[in-house]
Amino acid sequence: MEWIKPGTKIDFVGKLYYCLALSGLVILAGTISMILKGGPNYGVDFSGGLLVQLRSDKVVPLNQLRDSLSKIGWAKAQIQEFGDGHEVLIRAPQSSEAPEELKNRLIQAIHKSFPQNNWEERRTETVGPQVSKELQKEAIIALVLSFAAMYGYVTYRFGWLWASGGILALIHDVWVTVAFFSLANKEITLPVVAALLTIIGYSINDTIVLFDRVRENLKKLSKNTELATLINISVNETLSRTILTSFTVFITVLALFFLGGEVIHDFAFALIIGVISGTYSTIYIASPILLLWPAKRTRKKK
Repeated sequence: MEWIKPGTKIDFVGKLYYCLALSGLVILAGTISMILKGGPNYGVDFSGGLLVQLRSDKVVPLNQLRDSLSKIGWAKAQIQEFGDGHEVLIRAPQSSEAPEELKNRLIQAIHKSFPQNNWEERRTETVGPQVSKELQKEAIIALVLSFAAMYGYVTYRFGWLWASGGILALIHDVWVTVAFFSLANKEITLPVVAALLTIIGYSINDTIVLFDRVRENLKKLSKNTELATLINISVNETLSRTILTSFTVFITVLALFFLGGEVIHDFAFALIIGVISGTYSTIYIASPILLLWPAKRTRKKK
């Protein structure tokens, strides 16, 4: 099955700088957002503290809820609307107070401020400072090792310059995903880190398919063919496969996002951004790096 007809000649390389500008804007917006918020919005897994998810039979006014929490010394607590407006996610920073006492004080204050509401406790999580720091460290190590493993594999298969393009594309995908999480005010949790690792594997697979076609065309096409033209031909030849693969994955992840429930909502959201970014970066980030290849000048001389 082919969605793209053979012989399609889309000038992807010609649109390189526009796409790099788009990526730069997204990354810049996300970076500014993280700076203004004091860093990524870590979940309880990584920051430590108490997280309580409550559901009410009525819509909860967030401003009124913040006022009630400020009265019990929770002015720094983060409150997030969850789901349909009837659920709230409250995250309190680490405290010397016992977690159970902290939670009981919170629920009592909410019952006092909203006596007309019926409340249901949906989730409670507690993570100590030592555990949260260890989880942060392990998550970073997992990401760095995955980058290193991918770089080593692509270097072995194609060479260091090809590997550099692939790794830049992976860094781009992870950064864009984290940027969207900051802009959407979503938390970075352990399931999100799992999604980032999945994105890395998906993106490099797409990139390797394209690299393999570029290498094949280097041997097959005329030595007078410009490298930019060769890359365009290779991208167009693999475009049908790229779109079909990305589309089927995207539909699956979209189903998870809308039908999978709130527990995996952020995981699915990360994968949606990652699939789009991974497909885009294979074409506009990884491949154009090859234009720096010395063979570009060599081919012209021959």
